[in-house]
Amino acid sequence: MLVDLLLGLVTGAILALTGAGGGILAVPLLVFGAHLDMATAGPIGLLAVGMAAALGAVLGLRAGIVRYRAALLIALAGAAFSPLGLWLAHRIDNRMLTVLFALVLAYVAYRSFTQAGKPPGTEHSLRHCVRDPASGRFIWTRPCARVLALSGTVAGLLSGLLGVGGGFVMVPALRAYTELEMQSVVATSLAVIALLSATGVATSALSGGFNWAVALPFCAGALAGMLVMRAVAHQLGGAVMQRGYAVVAGTVALAMLLKAALA
Repeated sequence: MLVDLLLGLVTGAILALTGAGGGILAVPLLVFGAHLDMATAGPIGLLAVGMAAALGAVLGLRAGIVRYRAALLIALAGAAFSPLGLWLAHRIDNRMLTVLFALVLAYVAYRSFTQAGKPPGTEHSLRHCVRDPASGRFIWTRPCARVLALSGTVAGLLSGLLGVGGGFVMVPALRAYTELEMQSVVATSLAVIALLSATGVATSALSGGFNWAVALPFCAGALAGMLVMRAVAHQLGGAVMQRGYAVVAGTVALAMLLKAALA
């Protein structure tokens, strides 16, 4: 129980700092620390990340930095594909699922490292979402809606398949296609994660087999980690956090590939 609590603390802390990393590291932490298989760890990680993300999103809404219309569009697109991902997760061999997860995590590590320190909106600048200078809200265009909905679709599918919140898709997409500041990117990503996680957890709970003995302390730790690290996140350099996360994620990806090879 104490181990599960500590694993949750790490997950919540990373989620607060990056808006993305906690979700995709939750499952490896449960696989290595709690000795769960991928299919069991996925829904637990999703629940913990969803609860922590919801807390962060509420705090972001109070601060006025969540772009809630964009978050709803992305989450609706993702919710349509999350059940498909969960269905696939229970039909893919655990070893293959581990390899797939490790490859996705390695890609996320690479992206996080190479994009660290770059200002938002520097990629695909002809198609990114821009805001009205007067209201601060997005000026909705077809390219903007299309790219956000597509990112939500990918996040939702991976959310169900791998038990991740989808923030590792959301944060790069929002940075690439919008002009949002990093704080707003993280807060909006947390709102999407919370909504997507609710869909995935509900689908999993209805199918049965949810390990509540591990889930409850893990979720409590994630919430505590989110609260503690949000208080200090603004004092840390964004580029340093991204590169540090990239190194950790890359190391975990290699460990998971090794685990799959030795299985």
